[in-house]
Amino acid sequence: MPASVAGMSALPPAPFGRMITAMITPFTSDGGLDVPGAAALAEHLVDAGNEALVINGTTGESPTTSDAEKDTLLRVVREAVGGRARIIAGVGTNDTRHTLELAGAAEKAGADGLLVVTPYYSKPPQAGLLAHFRAVADATGLPTMIYDIPGRSGVPVATETLLRLAEHPRIVAVKDAKDDLAGSSWVLANTGLAYYSGTDVLNLPLLSVGACGVVSVVGHVAAPAIRAMIEAFGAGEVGRAIALHKGLLPAYEGIFRTQGVILAKAALAMAGLPAGPVRSPLVDATEAECARLRADLAAAVLDPAAAGAQGGADGAAGSAGGAASASPRSDTAAAAAGAAVS
Repeated sequence: MPASVAGMSALPPAPFGRMITAMITPFTSDGGLDVPGAAALAEHLVDAGNEALVINGTTGESPTTSDAEKDTLLRVVREAVGGRARIIAGVGTNDTRHTLELAGAAEKAGADGLLVVTPYYSKPPQAGLLAHFRAVADATGLPTMIYDIPGRSGVPVATETLLRLAEHPRIVAVKDAKDDLAGSSWVLANTGLAYYSGTDVLNLPLLSVGACGVVSVVGHVAAPAIRAMIEAFGAGEVGRAIALHKGLLPAYEGIFRTQGVILAKAALAMAGLPAGPVRSPLVDATEAECARLRADLAAAVLDPAAAGAQGGADGAAGSAGGAASASPRSDTAAAAAGAAVS
């Protein structure tokens, strides 16, 4: 496993680690699963400082991959980096029976935990959500993270439902993409659930109300800077954390100018990393979108040391400490970002 992030006394426990990227699924030019590319990308992301990877999540285009492809991908990534990072399997669907099948298969494949998105499209009532999440948590011995993203699923997990779900011993975390800091604060104040930011631009704000880490898309190109922000905030270096957050804003905006998978794959391709095309109904980034993304990444400050230097007196004081606990392989991510904007 990667070394623990230093200086984390101000942050709550993180059952899956603090810096997590929801990994894209690399495809070949003809749309098949790029198995060597998946292994290579997983290694790159862990080298860049990720303590865990989500496989087969939304960013992994899971609605378009078969159960067999999901199983292959989990096993390949597990073999590539399982000794150095936790592997979290996305198993959520809008069919409880199918979700249970995927959860069981993920456990057999060696996953360290499950990510379960709110059932989408069918818009179940809260009683249905409660029964669904409990059934998944009962189905395996793995720790489970609920993924609350009403913008995609069509229905939020209500605060009262989260309070009840927190009573289950294997429901340990929430990936929060509801963008409701007040509601998240209430759950954090009344449960032991670990909260992970699922909206990159709100990474620092959610940390400020008690989140323990992030599940990021922009982590594909900016994991060292995001991890450095988490480290700085956990160490009480708020000025440095704010400077890092501000430096990341153009990257956050750039990756999400259109659907996040599309531009995450474009950014990886620019950096010469495995990505490949997206699967329909998504479409690959246009030349104009790629040009705008290059400009966004060029405007971002992806080098943690450079961002720390902009943090004023508090940030400068944190730079020395930040240099001593620099994110692993920050040079790798910086080189990738440089290639992406060249």
